Amino acid sequence: MLTYSAHLQSVIEKLIREEIDMKTKMLVSAHQSLDFATYKHQVGVVQGLERALALVEEAESVVSKG
Repeated sequence: MLTYSAHLQSVIEKLIREEIDMKTKMLVSAHQSLDFATYKHQVGVVQGLERALALVEEAESVVSKG
């Protein structure tokens, strides 16, 4: 059984991954209809989400080391 914090982390990671997937699919499917500024912004959003995911994993690593 997962503790509350482990479950919370799992849900956060899942939601971030789903958002990354959704944004990436949107970029691929709409790449010709986006202007460059919008495309660049959306790529930045994806990069920010990937960084957030990395920070969640880093926090888990720090916590698990005690």
